[in-house]
Amino acid sequence: MSKHAKRLTAPKAVKIPRRESKFIVKPRPGPHPQERSMALLLVVRDMLGYARNSREAKKIIKAGKIFVDGRPRKDHKFPVGLMDIIHIPEAGVYKVVLFDTKGRLVLKDLPEERAGVKLCRINNKTVVKGGHIQLNLHDGRNILIRVKDPTKPEEDVYSTKDTVLLDLNSGSIVKHLRYKEGNLAYIIGGSHMGEVAKIKEIKKVRSPQPNVVVLTRDGEEFETIEDYVFVIGEEESVLPEVLN
Repeated sequence: MSKHAKRLTAPKAVKIPRRESKFIVKPRPGPHPQERSMALLLVVRDMLGYARNSREAKKIIKAGKIFVDGRPRKDHKFPVGLMDIIHIPEAGVYKVVLFDTKGRLVLKDLPEERAGVKLCRINNKTVVKGGHIQLNLHDGRNILIRVKDPTKPEEDVYSTKDTVLLDLNSGSIVKHLRYKEGNLAYIIGGSHMGEVAKIKEIKKVRSPQPNVVVLTRDGEEFETIEDYVFVIGEEESVLPEVLN
């Protein structure tokens, strides 16, 4: 498999000039799908403008100057994707990775006081040895929820499509946002990608097809599938500075 990809055929999510050169660096397999992520080198060089070329970008990254979710990442092919927190200590820069309305990954400024937490959607959950619950999050993380009594797991209050707010230092859950009617959602796919709307109704579909969600935004209604719904708050967004 090629280590590079042609710029003209790069995933839509990669927001870069298409005609500057023939190839771009492909992200390694990791926490985000390749079609919805970009290599850290592209973030440093093309999005942040901290390097003029790949050589300079690699030097910055290998020096451990770029943090992703609170950890220095020295692999220039590390995949960066939705809701990741980018921190450059020497520059005092904090960014969060989002989608714009054209489905491209973009960086938005983030206040320092909000950079220690991250929104993660629960994509799946499993029961592991001992009856404990493991939450599988959208960025590849697994969170273990320990239960006292497997026959009555009172600690299991989480469902798929819910969102949790994680403390990046401890890895603990700070807040739990339910996937339910009335809550705010960030749309991560479809024709309304990048928009914030309120969940009006969740339609259960009795077929292999995904459930349909009816949302409202500025008095108008639209529908999308639940796979494209990422809960970000209740009455207000947990990240109001970047998702307004």
